[in-house]
Amino acid sequence: MFNSLKNYFNKKNLKDEKFSFLFDKHIEDEFVCFDCETTGLNPLKDDIISIGAVIIKNNTIVSSKKFVRFIKPETKLQVDAIKVHHIRECDLINADNINKVIEEFLHFIGNRKLVGYYLEFDIAMINKYLKPKLGIKLPNKAYEVSAIYHDWKIEAIPQSNIDLRFDTILKELRIPSLGKHDAYNDAIMTAMMFLKLKNQPKVKIK
Repeated sequence: MFNSLKNYFNKKNLKDEKFSFLFDKHIEDEFVCFDCETTGLNPLKDDIISIGAVIIKNNTIVSSKKFVRFIKPETKLQVDAIKVHHIRECDLINADNINKVIEEFLHFIGNRKLVGYYLEFDIAMINKYLKPKLGIKLPNKAYEVSAIYHDWKIEAIPQSNIDLRFDTILKELRIPSLGKHDAYNDAIMTAMMFLKLKNQPKVKIK
């Protein structure tokens, strides 16, 4: 009830009716797994420099339908961030404008449910641009892989300290690492985590 009410008021703030499809009833058994690379870790100050996303349909990762975009940031890339994603400012000279990419991203995800690893941060980064542009926040239902993994581990072996690091979850679920940490590879690996967990006994994804 609360989420329905929140979405009702969110939709009322929509500035452009051509994006009303975001509020349609979600497509059953279809998800979009996505990841953002950024200039740093502060959604208020930092910018998105890359978005990678893939569609999951009927327990299958549809690799032919992928979304990979690079964005030219307005803020300076931080050294610690470069060490993670290895994207430099010189790599983004001919990158796209964030407003163009956000529109393309919305058309890609549609009304599908979203999946990610520490997804709250990525959604906050998207909303940073979406709110001023369209007056709304992403209305899509979201699933956090680390939370699903945590609950699955607790159910299997009750314990107080569960390692939620990305590489640990990969190893525990016996999912191969794709090596380079970029937005698209991370989205693919996270999608594989999600599917492995989704199909475990006692894991309920609605």
